Amino acid sequence: MSIHAESRPLDTPLPGGKDGATVTVEPMVTGTFSSPPILHDSPKGKAGTFAILRSTRKEREPTPIPCFLIRHPSAGLILVDTGLHPSIASDPASNLGKFTTWLMRPHQDPGQDVLSQLRDKGINPSDIRMVIFTHLHYDHASAISEFPDSTLIVNDVEWKYAATVRSPDFKGYRRQQFDYAFDFRTISFDSNRVSSYASFGRTLDLFGDGSIRLASTPGHSPGHQSLICRLKDRDLVISGDAIYEEGKLEPGASLPGSMYDEHNYKRSLSELKRFHETYPSAVITAGHETAFYEKAPEVWE
Repeated sequence: MSIHAESRPLDTPLPGGKDGATVTVEPMVTGTFSSPPILHDSPKGKAGTFAILRSTRKEREPTPIPCFLIRHPSAGLILVDTGLHPSIASDPASNLGKFTTWLMRPHQDPGQDVLSQLRDKGINPSDIRMVIFTHLHYDHASAISEFPDSTLIVNDVEWKYAATVRSPDFKGYRRQQFDYAFDFRTISFDSNRVSSYASFGRTLDLFGDGSIRLASTPGHSPGHQSLICRLKDRDLVISGDAIYEEGKLEPGASLPGSMYDEHNYKRSLSELKRFHETYPSAVITAGHETAFYEKAPEVWE
């Protein structure tokens, strides 16, 4: 391993499950990136380095960097991703590095970070039982340092890749964000507890009560995962970066240029599309779409 931090396998189902439990989900936008447009929209599919560099000259629009607070009636408070670190408001390079700061043009208003938003809800970082990561890219793992008391859950494939890949900053990872002696736990979608759910081929029931399922959705990154949350009357899928915008679920939509594995990305996207077609009332979050979060409620119940 190329980092000092270590991880241990997570044993599931976790304690705290409750038969018939439903959860609520609260979106929080922690800042924006103004990334090269080809990363979100690339008719030719996966973009190479030179195409991305050419795209840096084009006009850009800021897009939201979200994270999510899940309230489980018996398991407690769960955060999905961390969004951008509080330092982004004044010194983004200290957290993201100079290259990513140049490439993504981050912005964060004072008080927009996840810690400030949690405090506005009366929640301290120590109240967060666990943080579940869709993946460890720098816009999703930026504020890990602020949750030393939480159990941090990540796909084992994602952990191994993020910890060992060469030139991580050019692959979407900033190891300084997660190289801490925290309680990192990994899950495997090859275990005997994995089963299918609706259109998703591999899912893991986190608490054994059906309230939160982790779904394997690789492609954007090697070990990308999404979450299927059971609300009162429908499901909500936190898709991470499996889709950037809602329009990616429609037929004929172009692919993003930012993909680790185009084949797996298309397979994961197909599962999300089938879920959307089968359950049109379900919510599927869009990873980085301004309009989606502008119209999102304060809480999905």
